[in-house]
Amino acid sequence: MFKQRFKDVHSDQYHFVKLQTVRQGKNESPQEFADRCSGLSQKIMCIVDDPVAQRIHREKAEGMLLATFVAGLIGVAGKQVRHANPRILEQVLSIALAVQEADKQERLNESFYTRFDHLVRLLVAVTQSDMP
Repeated sequence: MFKQRFKDVHSDQYHFVKLQTVRQGKNESPQEFADRCSGLSQKIMCIVDDPVAQRIHREKAEGMLLATFVAGLIGVAGKQVRHANPRILEQVLSIALAVQEADKQERLNESFYTRFDHLVRLLVAVTQSDMP
């Protein structure tokens, strides 16, 4: 009775569709997106008594998780991951996190150099205006 009360009210088909259509949020990190995808994939995995059948269900769910995660990644990280074509989620996540960090560093460096160039121009302009 207790399990029935807190059982998920959504059908299996609902969870399959959710997993297949999930996309990374704009401010969501690759790790957060992977965790969200993993939670969705857990909802589609069948629980059976036969260990061989259970292994097959787990492998299918892991395959769907990998495909969903790769397809749902956005931006430069998503492109790089799709080009690399990794076979396991850990590789995908490692690539996505590395690309995200590199992209963040690149943007930080660009903003530093833009500010630095602006300061140099200001300094040159001030120096030239002080000349007779």
